Amino acid sequence: MTTIVPTSEEDPFLSVVQFTSQLAWADAGPEAAEPEISRLCREAEESIVAGKWLELASLMVTSAELVSSKMSEKDLECTYTIICSLVKNANSPEDVLETVKAISSKVVQQPNDKASLRLKILFNLYNLLDHPYARFQVYMKSLTLAVEGKVTEYVVPSFKKIDNFLKEWNVDTKDQRELFLAIANVLRENKSLVKESLNFLTKYLATFSNDDAQVLGEAKEEAVRAVIEFVKASSIFQCDLLDLPAVAQLEKDAKYAPVYQLLKIFLTQRLNAYSEFKAANSECLQSYGLVDEDCVTKMRLLSLVDLASHESGKIPYTSIKDTLQVKEEEVELWIVKAITAKLIDCKMDQMNQVVIVSRCSEREFGSKQWQSLRTKLATWRDNIGNVISTIESNKVTEEGSQTSSSAAPLQGLSVR
Repeated sequence: MTTIVPTSEEDPFLSVVQFTSQLAWADAGPEAAEPEISRLCREAEESIVAGKWLELASLMVTSAELVSSKMSEKDLECTYTIICSLVKNANSPEDVLETVKAISSKVVQQPNDKASLRLKILFNLYNLLDHPYARFQVYMKSLTLAVEGKVTEYVVPSFKKIDNFLKEWNVDTKDQRELFLAIANVLRENKSLVKESLNFLTKYLATFSNDDAQVLGEAKEEAVRAVIEFVKASSIFQCDLLDLPAVAQLEKDAKYAPVYQLLKIFLTQRLNAYSEFKAANSECLQSYGLVDEDCVTKMRLLSLVDLASHESGKIPYTSIKDTLQVKEEEVELWIVKAITAKLIDCKMDQMNQVVIVSRCSEREFGSKQWQSLRTKLATWRDNIGNVISTIESNKVTEEGSQTSSSAAPLQGLSVR
């Protein structure tokens, strides 16, 4: 004979509370354990009956975290799958946010215990949510967990979708600022992603304006970090830091003025300026872990780019030798290095000892560069317009000639 046992949707929640409380009191003995287990189950049942889902979530996640180290990965994942499903029962958007905070804050508390699984739990919670801002909160917790639990490789692929995420989340400037800095911190853990890290750090700094000096001051340390990361990066030769208010404030700061001066040298000046700076600020370079040899190498390449942009397409070997402060036989070596780094496209005329440049990179792309690009585009537009006008004029003339030549025989026939 089959016995049918009545069940309800709430049973999985009670099962989780009973399971975790039994694990928690397993070593206490039946006399001490049973009353506590019964109490916790009763509290859970009362929350279910009253529809107090936030209280139930807090109870369940606290119990689960107390014994998470005793659980297998499968049990922990199943437990949190049931706990996370509580967000579907929330009575209002505000309750959804509070429930998400209660769950996610506990998940990240022990980053060294099953970190990759905890990250998976957060991703599952994210996918359960319809609330845009709640999704943002979970994503931010996942970034924190990724860094502290040393599992950043699982979140890095999602950074390619950040622009789409921002449209979906519709967060304010303050939240965007927090997001960009968190991503930059994740990327900093991977030495091969220096360019991407600097990109998000620049996005973070770009969220600051001159409107609020006190808020702007919060960005000083990160502005310094961005400058140093750029100077250190051997494969990054262009950035847009110089005109950002968060970076520009360093120029008048007693402590950080040399850092701003160094950035200005790397973006607008040549090797001789760096040599002068080094002589006056050697301690500054050492304090930020900058290696002089590496800085000189980068400045030589940047100085060659600067020469290419100011020499009307032709650079004498002697100018390169003097500007880069190298021996005559090393000139072509540095040209090849610049070509390899895709800083310039050129041909070496060894007979005439000149370099013929067809393209060079910009060290920064600010208002001056935009204006130059605008001028070039306007010139190209005018030139193309002139070519089109010439073609149309020739076409009209040719058609007129053909009409005249075809009409002549007909006129002759009519006269006859």
